Amino acid sequence: MRYMIIVKGDDRIESGDMPDPDGVNAMAEFHEELERAGVLVDASGLRPSSDGFRVRYGGSDRSVVDGPFAETKELVAGYTIIRVGSRQEAVDWALRFPNPRGEGQAAEIEVRRMFELDDFEPSEGVERFRKLGVGGE
Repeated sequence: MRYMIIVKGDDRIESGDMPDPDGVNAMAEFHEELERAGVLVDASGLRPSSDGFRVRYGGSDRSVVDGPFAETKELVAGYTIIRVGSRQEAVDWALRFPNPRGEGQAAEIEVRRMFELDDFEPSEGVERFRKLGVGGE
């Protein structure tokens, strides 16, 4: 089972402030533990939404909307993907995740299970994803 640990955005991240060195060290230490345990799949931080864009769909039309985006609490600032054997194992790792705002600060991370290709009914599209090597096991 793959789970994504989602770090939510905030005004500090959206303003372009880089994380403090203590926070980077705590995250590096935690991710090294994930790696040693064999559960780390991927992890990365995201630049502020001012460097991004959204694609808006209107019927068959598409348009690009450049950032920044106003609702910082709805933005993703970073993520970690882990592969574990159970929901409880994901909970255990998530409870050890360093506070993204710094210890003692109010913060929240979101953890969501990812779909695996085996979750879907067999189909041509699922097999095409398997051949690409994406979409889980």
